[in-house]
Amino acid sequence: MGRMENQELPELPEYAERVLQVAEEIPPGRVMTYGDVAEWLGEGGPRQVGRVMALYGGSVPWWRVVRADGALLPGHEHRALGHYRAEGTPLRDPKAGGAIKVDMRQARWDGTAEA
Repeated sequence: MGRMENQELPELPEYAERVLQVAEEIPPGRVMTYGDVAEWLGEGGPRQVGRVMALYGGSVPWWRVVRADGALLPGHEHRALGHYRAEGTPLRDPKAGGAIKVDMRQARWDGTAEA
């Protein structure tokens, strides 16, 4: 059993670096979908972006990259909700016991500079 701190992390694939860079550029209180990120990069698709976020996203504001329906990341809802509330991200109140979701109409960011 080797000690982990003596092992260097594997180098980040170039595509993963680009995905994480986009995640870091999303302003607080705004979100992009997995598909938006792929489209912004002109490479890959929602599944590839989701895979990068699952493997490497812990070092960036992962809660700002969301599903197209605004549903919170399963297993991370509580943490994501804390970030959304702290940043003032527009949320939709659940109807009839449903789950809280990001209000995509208001929160979605198109990659342009904020006014």
